[in-house]
Amino acid sequence: MSTPIERIGVFTSGGDGPGMNAAIRAVVRTAALNGVEVVGILGGYDGLVNDRVRALGPRDVSNIVQRGGTILRTARSEAFRTREGRATAHATLQRHGIDGLVAIGGDGTFTGAHILFEEFGTRVIGLPGTIDNDLYGTDRTIGFDTALNTAVEAIDRIRDTASSHDRLFVVEVMGRNTGHIALQCAVAAGAEYVLVPEVAQSIEALVVALSEASGMKSSSIVVVAEGDEEGGAFQIARKVKERSPGYDIRVSVLGHIQRGGTPSVNDRILASRTGVAAVEHLLQGDHDAMVGLVNENVVLTPFADAIGNQKALPQELFHVLTVLAT
Repeated sequence: MSTPIERIGVFTSGGDGPGMNAAIRAVVRTAALNGVEVVGILGGYDGLVNDRVRALGPRDVSNIVQRGGTILRTARSEAFRTREGRATAHATLQRHGIDGLVAIGGDGTFTGAHILFEEFGTRVIGLPGTIDNDLYGTDRTIGFDTALNTAVEAIDRIRDTASSHDRLFVVEVMGRNTGHIALQCAVAAGAEYVLVPEVAQSIEALVVALSEASGMKSSSIVVVAEGDEEGGAFQIARKVKERSPGYDIRVSVLGHIQRGGTPSVNDRILASRTGVAAVEHLLQGDHDAMVGLVNENVVLTPFADAIGNQKALPQELFHVLTVLAT
């Protein structure tokens, strides 16, 4: 029988995303309501390795639900990738009497948490914090909705200038390994085409699609995920220009504006629901798993499943995009 949890550590790891602060707030206040202390670990796994922790109480997380980024900061940790580094991290947990962890992050964060459990028996519950929305075991991830809305707003503005000058804009959004942002942006912003890492798509097919629509439209938008196999927006624009010199092409790379800003209502609610559930699951004895939302129900998915499976793109949206781009 496992020992009861009296002190929880919470940290954010990997890329930041809007809604992470709302998740931290939910963890701290749920723990306090249950008589459990919370310490914040600064800088993710690097903070564990280098013993950077601070006590967090309910008042310490006031007025952060609306803030983007993460008050605990985040960082990559090369030291944690080694057995020695993880041993040092475990020693930090023991030194501060931390009985369980809430890890807010994505695939890499959960991989580290799963290894920590296997090597030292550390009890960890994960919250899906990544704008990429690529985690298996949850319909949405914390930060995705805000990043999506930020990108769509930017593309709407780009459409205005594209129409004014009869231009083709190639817009690059985030998504090194997945196209969830790109695909949903393309549909929501009325783009003519989308290129994503998961689907092999040739430049020739893109040029054909653009030529079929060019006679009817004053402008065209192509949305590209940064990890597409044909390259980023600049490479794709160059390849299109080589095949169709008549296009007046401009490129816009949205970049890290998608990570920042005030979190949307959906992200705040998702972070709050999963944050509360994470602490409650830890106190019930659950660990080595991620809390997610499936069909609007809070569910628990083992880390081994969450990091071992890739969430598929909604294929229907490709059909929707093709129909509406005509």
